[in-house]
Amino acid sequence: MSQKALAKGSTLPPLEKGKLRLYSMRFCPYAQRTRLVLEHKNIPYETINVNLKEKPDWFLEKNPLGLVPIVEHDDKIVYESAVCDDYLDELFKTNPLTPADVYRKARERILADGFHKVTTPFYKVLRSKGQDKELLEEFYKALDRYEKDLTEPFFGGNNLSMLDYHLWPWFERLGIMAKITGQALPKDRFPCLSAWMDRMKQEPTVRKTMFSNEMHGAFLSSFATGTPDYDVGLDANL
Repeated sequence: MSQKALAKGSTLPPLEKGKLRLYSMRFCPYAQRTRLVLEHKNIPYETINVNLKEKPDWFLEKNPLGLVPIVEHDDKIVYESAVCDDYLDELFKTNPLTPADVYRKARERILADGFHKVTTPFYKVLRSKGQDKELLEEFYKALDRYEKDLTEPFFGGNNLSMLDYHLWPWFERLGIMAKITGQALPKDRFPCLSAWMDRMKQEPTVRKTMFSNEMHGAFLSSFATGTPDYDVGLDANL
C-alpha cells in the first residue's frame, strides 16, 4: 500500500477482515508513538497516511476530532495516542509495555501526563529559532524532571516501557531543533537523558520508525509555508 497521504476527495481503501489498520501521518509524533508500540509488540498492521491539511470526509467520520493516530480493528475504532497504545497493549499480550508493578505504573502515568510541559516550550523554541533564551531555559527546566527520574537504563527499568515510547518522538526531534536553533541538548546538564537517547537510537523499533534530521527539517520547512508536504522523501511515481 502506498505511503502517500490521502486527501479530501480520495477513496478509502477497503479494510480486509481481521486486519489491523493505523491511520497516521508520517511526521506526527503522536502517531509515531503508536507505530513504536505496534512494532515493539510485533503486531501485523497496515498504514493509511492522511493529509491533515485537506482531510478526507471518511477520515472525519472515523474521528470527528480530525487527528491521528486512529486504530481500526474488527469494526472497532479508537483514537488518541495514549488510548490507542493502552488498547493495543491490553489486546495483544506479547511484549507487554505497561509495568506490572502498580507504583511504577502510577509513576510512569504521572510523567506521561505531565509531558505537555516539555512539548509546549519545545515548539515555542522551534518557532523562535532559539533566539528567545527564556523559552530555551523553560524547555530545559521541564526536562530537568525527567533527568532526575531516569535512574535506570530506561524509564521502564532495564527494559523499555510505554513511557519510553511516549517520550521518544520529541527527543528524536531534538536533532532538528539543534540545527534550527544552534543549541544542542547540554550533556553536562542532562547526562542521563543523553545516554538514554543513545540507547534508544540503537533499539530496532526506534530505528524502524525514525526519520533523519534532514527529513524532519524538510517537512518542518514545508509546514512553515502553510502547505505541508506530507509526502516529502517519497518517490513521486509511487
